[in-house]
Amino acid sequence: MSRANVKPFLINTDEDGHFRLTVRETRYNSQGYPLVTSRLQAELFKTATAARNFARDVFQAEPGQYATK
Repeated sequence: MSRANVKPFLINTDEDGHFRLTVRETRYNSQGYPLVTSRLQAELFKTATAARNFARDVFQAEPGQYATK
């Protein structure tokens, strides 16, 4: 069983070149297996920095909590 921590904010690009933010939540079942729920946000961003700023302002994200694909 993997215990690798999933970063809660994923920033990637869509087919049109816009940056998208996915918010991920990790919880564990009774056997300790991680269950990850992902929610793609509706907002489109021109830059990854704009997506990070949005996550910081709306979700109180901190440095080091971002992953890119």
